[in-house]
Amino acid sequence: MKNSAVHEKTSDTRQKSHLPSTSGPPVNPWMVLSVTSLGVILVMVNLGGLNVVLPTIARHFHAGAAIANWILLSFMLVNTVLILVFGQFSDSFGRRKLYLLGMGLFTVVSLAIGFAANVWIFLALRALQAAGGALIITNNTALITDAFPQASLGKGLGINVLVSSAAQLAGPVIGGVIASQFGWQWVFWFGVPIGVIGVLWGIVVLRHLPSKGSGKGIDWWGGIVTFVALSGLIVSLSEGSSLGWRSFAVLVGFGLFIVLTPLLIWLERRAVTPMFDFTLFQDRPYTMANAATFLNAFARVSVVLLASLYMQSVMHLDTFWAGIEVIPVTLGMLIASPLAGSWSSKVSARVLSTLGLGISAAGLIVLMLEFRPDAMYLPIGLGMGFVGFGSGLFLTPNTRSIMTAVPAGRRGFANGLRSMLQNMGQVLSTAISLTIVTAALPRRVQDAVYAGSVSRLSAHDMALITNGYRWAFFALLVATGLGMGASLLRGQRRSSITRHAD
Repeated sequence: MKNSAVHEKTSDTRQKSHLPSTSGPPVNPWMVLSVTSLGVILVMVNLGGLNVVLPTIARHFHAGAAIANWILLSFMLVNTVLILVFGQFSDSFGRRKLYLLGMGLFTVVSLAIGFAANVWIFLALRALQAAGGALIITNNTALITDAFPQASLGKGLGINVLVSSAAQLAGPVIGGVIASQFGWQWVFWFGVPIGVIGVLWGIVVLRHLPSKGSGKGIDWWGGIVTFVALSGLIVSLSEGSSLGWRSFAVLVGFGLFIVLTPLLIWLERRAVTPMFDFTLFQDRPYTMANAATFLNAFARVSVVLLASLYMQSVMHLDTFWAGIEVIPVTLGMLIASPLAGSWSSKVSARVLSTLGLGISAAGLIVLMLEFRPDAMYLPIGLGMGFVGFGSGLFLTPNTRSIMTAVPAGRRGFANGLRSMLQNMGQVLSTAISLTIVTAALPRRVQDAVYAGSVSRLSAHDMALITNGYRWAFFALLVATGLGMGASLLRGQRRSSITRHAD
């Protein structure tokens, strides 16, 4: 552990020579963090609130299980792909303007989405909102890494995770209260003042940050192929249980992913300015850290969604109380994040991240065993708390390990890739976990689960639903175990990766 920590410190020292130069007065990193925190709050409160009010929105638009699923996935799919594309934009055109553009776009669409006349307009606006969210997420961590000196970077990233956790904590509560008192539209309108303040404050604080990027080109073909391949995979996973795994649409989706993935690798190896920088993956700690990012996101994100749906559909709670009772996930992250930020400069990422994943695995075991209609809340709450605490302990050292492994000119790509993998984990987690829950259910029961009402179902149907949730938690547990393996496999970081010039 000591050798690994010393090696990471040496790697951090090497990064100082790659930090971008600034013109004008020195930038206060804590002021930059205040700007990025507003962006995190804007996005995370929106996403957290939607998880709880999904049944309300589904009922409002008379959406069945398939459409209700895409209320979540439409944002995640577009956001996941554009994050990586915008990572190239960030390195090429500069982070400041793109970050502020994202804040503005997300804010305007949040206002418009509350006026959606039908579910199709709603889904289109959610996709546009996802583009704004991608600009925010892509540049958020990169701005922090640029602004903070290496000695305090762990604290900066830890506070960033802390703010994200607090926003996730507030999101379900805000969503539940607002939806029950004022209507689901206000879940989106709530973020408009935050976005306006964030844009104005960002213009003031970020004006002295470097705004000019490398000027390199954009890999459009790589972005298009990535979008189509991931779209095929996600559509197939989300629609397989309802359309049938042998249906034409599902088979075409899987086929597109299988065929286009090697094509993408072939294109990227020959592109002048590739979207995927394969040279970064020569560093094993960097590769394993990204793999662990994906697996942690896959295992963590669906816990709130599954718990919220279960409490509304099976335990007959309204949106407000469902939002209250999923608080332990984000409360655990809220407690762990400052600890992780403080410890990340003293304990190796390998040890701290693996420990966090182990705690999350313990929480998932509790949830898998305790989820049933007559369950007491205390063990379920503790299980969710363990999942959140473990994830909070994992995120800061793992993110720090990724962002300090690359030169400053590739931080946009590195953060874009990290965020894309995290989002892809969220997308696949949502699609797969909901598929597992509903796979063995009749269509009428699937719709009841999404609508949050199963009061008229038989004991046999209730048993099927509960069993589906337990299998979903088991899948999340397997992903966490694989994440622990990836985290443990980090070796000594090779220095060659940090010497690549732009």
